[in-house]
Amino acid sequence: MSEPKAPTPAPGDTYKGWLFKWTNYIKGYQRRWFVLSNGLLSYYRTQAEMGHTCRGTINLATANIAVEDSCNFVISNGGTQTYHLKASSEVERQRWITALELAKAKAFRMQAESDDSGDESTPPAAGQGGGARNSEVQSTLRTLGSKVEDLSTCNDLIAKHGSALQRSLSELEGVRLGGETSEKIRQVTERATLFRITSNAMINACRDFLALAQAHSKRWQKALQAEREQRVRLEETLEQLAKQHNHLERAFRGATVLPPSQSNPAIDSKGSVPGKGDASDEDEENEFFDACEDVQEFITVPADPKYHRRSGSNVSGISSEMGMDDGTTSLDEQSMASNPESPQSQEVVPVRKRRTRIPDKPNYSLNLWSIMKNCIGKELSKIPMPVNFNEPLSMLQRLSEDLEYYELLDRGAKCQSSLEQMCYVAAFTVSSYSTTVHRTGKPFNPLLGETFELDRLQESGYRSLCEQVSHHPPAAAHHAISERGWTLRQEIALASKFRGKYLSIMPLGSIHCIFEKSNNHYTWKKVTTTVHNIIVGKLWIDQSGEIDIVNHRTGDRCHLKFAPYSYFSRDVARKVTGVVTDKDGKAHYVLSGTWDEKMECSRVMQSSRGGENGADGRQKTVYQTLKAKELWRKTPLPEGAENMYYFSTLALTLNEPEEGVAPTDSRKRPDQRLMEQGRWEEANAEKQRLEEKQRTARREREREANRSANPEEALIEDSISDSPLKTEEVEIATEPSETTDKSGHQDSYKAMWFDRCVDPMTGEPTHIYRGGYWETKEQGNWDSCPDIF
Repeated sequence: MSEPKAPTPAPGDTYKGWLFKWTNYIKGYQRRWFVLSNGLLSYYRTQAEMGHTCRGTINLATANIAVEDSCNFVISNGGTQTYHLKASSEVERQRWITALELAKAKAFRMQAESDDSGDESTPPAAGQGGGARNSEVQSTLRTLGSKVEDLSTCNDLIAKHGSALQRSLSELEGVRLGGETSEKIRQVTERATLFRITSNAMINACRDFLALAQAHSKRWQKALQAEREQRVRLEETLEQLAKQHNHLERAFRGATVLPPSQSNPAIDSKGSVPGKGDASDEDEENEFFDACEDVQEFITVPADPKYHRRSGSNVSGISSEMGMDDGTTSLDEQSMASNPESPQSQEVVPVRKRRTRIPDKPNYSLNLWSIMKNCIGKELSKIPMPVNFNEPLSMLQRLSEDLEYYELLDRGAKCQSSLEQMCYVAAFTVSSYSTTVHRTGKPFNPLLGETFELDRLQESGYRSLCEQVSHHPPAAAHHAISERGWTLRQEIALASKFRGKYLSIMPLGSIHCIFEKSNNHYTWKKVTTTVHNIIVGKLWIDQSGEIDIVNHRTGDRCHLKFAPYSYFSRDVARKVTGVVTDKDGKAHYVLSGTWDEKMECSRVMQSSRGGENGADGRQKTVYQTLKAKELWRKTPLPEGAENMYYFSTLALTLNEPEEGVAPTDSRKRPDQRLMEQGRWEEANAEKQRLEEKQRTARREREREANRSANPEEALIEDSISDSPLKTEEVEIATEPSETTDKSGHQDSYKAMWFDRCVDPMTGEPTHIYRGGYWETKEQGNWDSCPDIF
């Protein structure tokens, strides 16, 4: 994915960006974040380190900047520090060189002024005519300097003659009228004449200086404007030449199979020149994937210009109904134009005003010893975890957050092509992870039978219902239906593994998306979520793994890969790549983006073998693609989100009280409500009460199930109930073993709104919505709902 285009540096500006820095012969070039400010060039491993850890700084005032080749340059301050740097492209290198030269000139001038050397320093000129311009500037500065010296001399003379005149006037006041009077008056007259002459000379010098400064100021302004325009033209010309060079090189590479010696980005004797096809040669607009990373399974390059001028359906194999001409809208433009509900074309006005804030998260300290001492002698499943680790939402509400970007499914429902529709389904799949990047708080575990409804029918055209259908193992069923032609259902159970430094959470179960108009039925599974620094350090979350989205009607597939975070990777963090193929395995679209920011889509025009070798030694597939179109971009978090558990705009409304919801709805859960209000001690006590109430209800269900299965034991239990034994002894004598339940079999609980069955598409046991919830809500008859709170 192409990085945002850096602004053209201006004198005095702070300039930031990624560069590759040579480290050693083992690691080669490593990606570092460089910051140029106040004549100092500093670098960090990541942008996050800017606030606390600087890896190195070099003063440009005494540094030497040398260009090695199209992308490499060296900065040295005389031997103590030397940086071998490499930019991603020739255009980017030129931007850095320009910014460094300007910063160096400014730092040199500031140093000269601070040393009071009196010498005037000027920026080093570059290119043809630089010497003539520098000579003209030096001559002008010398002339202005001489004028300033004249002004200084006149100032001294005025002070000297003014003092003499003042003394003469004082003496004149003390002289008596007589023979000396005429002599004193003559002296005063001479002093006044000298003072007037000197004053006139200073005034003339000031006038000359001002006229000269104004004349040259206008000339310099015109010259500066001309230089700026010329620089812009040169940069544009250079950028066009770099693009043409890349196009020619990639066309040659796509037509021929490169030998391993050329395709492998090996490091030369200095470690500064990469192999052909390295990501550093990628154009900023057309770069889609980092071609030098071994983890990538394919490479994308810009398609031949002929595909932009005429239909390429015969070459690419894409159906002509999607259009390839200049006069035909692209995938994203076509769908957006036909979708009046899209946020770019029309803003939905909500029927009800939803809340935009919740109480700020209190800053309560956590005493780990108080938790540990309460765990002594208790079963692991009965240890009450404090709400300090939680956020004031339940897992059912977090599951409903998958619908935050429901517009993607609305657009997909309007698509005529199943391949096009697959792109929007893939973007929707990725968008569901965007809310997790800062959300390190654990959601509340739902109680068995707990529900959550998300009724946005009037505002957004969909309704959603979740229910906790199992407690051991915990599983939640979800069903959402939209009046715009799609249905989403899923049952998610969570498996986790604690590995010391991090916790891996593996969602189990499939997600189904059905479009009514085309009858396309898509299924996929979620990737693994990893929570790092469980014991020590700041918690952070990563998503990794692969997703296969399958259209069971047409056989189309989309393979998405979530790249795990790597400290040594040169690629962007949280990167997601994917390819959409038809039933014959032919690629039609390439997807790329990050799961916390955006997803883009490029149409494949032609594919061939001949890229760099992958990690397994096989050549990668090279896809020639059109310019990428944005499918999805994350909505910015609301103001002050860092104080509200990093909730999104939708998440802030999920726990808002509503009238008419079921008594089992998560909004009515008391411990969760108390935590949201900042009353954490009361929330901990209420949470423990609810958990104990759930255990009691579960034991009762097991006892009833055992009585139904074994009538003889039920008679014995009835007789024991009249005995003087303690209640605890009776429970121990009659309670069935928990091993049966924990092995995967459900207890006697039956879900209120979902039926357990075998999924006809995947063959997995699942729960499917049976209906009746929304009708019951309209009637207001919740008598059949259990009392779980």
